[in-house]
Amino acid sequence: MENSSSTERFQPVTSVGSGIGIEVTPDLYCYTIQIVNVIFYGIAGEGNDWVLIDAGMPTSGGKIKEEAEKRFGKNNPPKAIILTHGHFDHIGGIIELLEVWDVPVYAHELELPYLTGKKNYPEPDTTVEGGMVSKMSFAFPHESIDISEYIQPLPIDHTVPFMPNWKWIHTPGHSEGHVSLFRNEDHALIAGDAFVTVKQESLYKVFTQEKEISGPPRYLTPDWEASESSVNILEAMDPAVAITGHGVPVSGEWLKENLTELKNNFKSIAVPDYGKFVKDDQC
Repeated sequence: MENSSSTERFQPVTSVGSGIGIEVTPDLYCYTIQIVNVIFYGIAGEGNDWVLIDAGMPTSGGKIKEEAEKRFGKNNPPKAIILTHGHFDHIGGIIELLEVWDVPVYAHELELPYLTGKKNYPEPDTTVEGGMVSKMSFAFPHESIDISEYIQPLPIDHTVPFMPNWKWIHTPGHSEGHVSLFRNEDHALIAGDAFVTVKQESLYKVFTQEKEISGPPRYLTPDWEASESSVNILEAMDPAVAITGHGVPVSGEWLKENLTELKNNFKSIAVPDYGKFVKDDQC
């Protein structure tokens, strides 16, 4: 198992929500590390089965393990780790975790090259319109990691391993193999970065975690047409509660109204006015 040193390097950005966990449903716990959310799926209790969704910022493995032990007890690793995608802020702690947890990791097959050392993501777009975080993004790692001995493609039948009644949905745009997870019985959605609830380009809003519907983080989104299609798919599923990769969990009328607003006005809300991945007919 190999990793580029840059993807292990601490990133000095944080928010007022860092270190805070929210029980969104009895079996969904959203825990914020600096500027990104990781999700624990499973009913809290010593020895209970559980699954980790995403693996946080670089060097965050210890914090994730500590929080997991508080919720599920010591010496109780997850049944699996599910990745919505492989960007640095969603896999930052995974090398540390796999050194102590011998568990399978699942991602969409299109993400596998970025998780097996074969392909790097495009470099972050520091020129994109939006705010100070975009300007800072030159420091964000884009190199692949190699967890070949652990990584597996998600099942082709769209089931999610060890998460009964959940299905994965291919929601590309922010990355080729980005997925979201959905449970039909209560319309719970784990959206990853298909859309987020904070303007992730603004350093002030990231720090304060000001709630606001937004498209995927602009500095790491290469395909805006696919991103818009993905938002349309998720809005049509009528989620009742959503945990996004960045920002606070949302539910009810706020989620319904604002996700519909994002769908109807995606180009004006989400697509930047300029940037290296923006086509003239998109903005």
